Amino acid sequence: MVPLMDYPAAVGLLSAAGDLSMPFSNTVKYCILGISVTLLLLALGILAWQAFRCCTQTHTTYTRQDTVNSELLYLEEKSRTAGNVSGAPSTRVEEVSTEVHRLSRCLSQASFPSSGSSHADRDMGEQANIKNVVNGSLRFSIYYDQLQSQLVVTILQVEGLLEHSQMRSLQPFVNLRLMWAGSEGVELDDCTDEEGEGTASILWTVLQEWRTRIVKGSCNPLYGDQFSCILQEDKELHHINLRMEVRDFDKFSRHTVLGEVRVPLGKLNISYPLELQEDLKIPQKDLVGEVLLSLKILPTCQRLEVGLLKVKTGPTEICSDAALYARISVQCNQSKLRYQKTSVVARCLVTVFNEILMFSLPEFPLEQCKILVYVYETHTTKKSTKHLIGQLTVGKEKSSEDKHWSLMMRSIRQPIAKWHGLLI
Repeated sequence: MVPLMDYPAAVGLLSAAGDLSMPFSNTVKYCILGISVTLLLLALGILAWQAFRCCTQTHTTYTRQDTVNSELLYLEEKSRTAGNVSGAPSTRVEEVSTEVHRLSRCLSQASFPSSGSSHADRDMGEQANIKNVVNGSLRFSIYYDQLQSQLVVTILQVEGLLEHSQMRSLQPFVNLRLMWAGSEGVELDDCTDEEGEGTASILWTVLQEWRTRIVKGSCNPLYGDQFSCILQEDKELHHINLRMEVRDFDKFSRHTVLGEVRVPLGKLNISYPLELQEDLKIPQKDLVGEVLLSLKILPTCQRLEVGLLKVKTGPTEICSDAALYARISVQCNQSKLRYQKTSVVARCLVTVFNEILMFSLPEFPLEQCKILVYVYETHTTKKSTKHLIGQLTVGKEKSSEDKHWSLMMRSIRQPIAKWHGLLI
């Protein structure tokens, strides 16, 4: 057995360990201590701010949730008691419905352009682009040669146009129509334009139609284009008006009408060249014919029957190969249906079609619905571009309703025929 023996520690080593200390001065030690305390206080402050923010967001969420729950309970209580208590509808619900209709109208018109739009629809939409205030003037000259019975019109310049779009510059041109009216007007029961304003009951005939060249990027374009035609003896000057429209060219044929100038030749002495400058005015439509239209609605199968029966135009020189056809399109509840065309029929003073076109309506009720009819002239023996004779609109708006449309809605499943004015 080995005995255990205790050895005493060296006294020098213990005294050296007691004398150990950090090799820093008191100033450095106090600085380190101050920095540590500052960081600790900063961390505590950040922790307290985060805790306060979390509590505040939770309280707000609970408050909003309670508000939504209370509104839902109120609406549910109103729906339960709607059958027994008659009262005004909720103001909140009315505002939401109005906002939804406004957004749907904006999306349908701006965000989703129709892919099937054609030249006729763009011509129809020209009036929608007209501003209430028309700026600019048109300078032109007129001369009638009595020896040759020739009328000469020269478009000189358009001045004072304003840029209506910042995306592109103006590309103005002038469209001219020489319109003749007989001594007696034609009376129509209902002849109104799209804005509900009455139009003249005189039946006009377009004798000639011209168009100047396009001047790009100018608000004061110079033209100098000259047009002439032979006026027959029975076309007296006091029955002829010269209608000149200043338009902004668009490559998709959606020309914007900037203004128009009308000149009654019977009130001017044009036996010598006469130069005039007239201010542009808001365009108006002219009556160029009548259309006998038949409408019938079938609510069960959600269909609309549009019948084109007859087209009556003013007296004019009709070529042997001249023919007419119509293009009909329907717009319902901000939705544009596919257009349809009638067959081509030889033109005469009263052209008979007797054709029925079927359109499937999207849904009921019909809040907004328009029937657009465009009548074109073409030639069967030669290849030529179509010529728009006139157009008309029948339908129902939120604030107004066409008389023919109201008669159709009161006579369900029965065709209702009525004459309409053909305008241009």
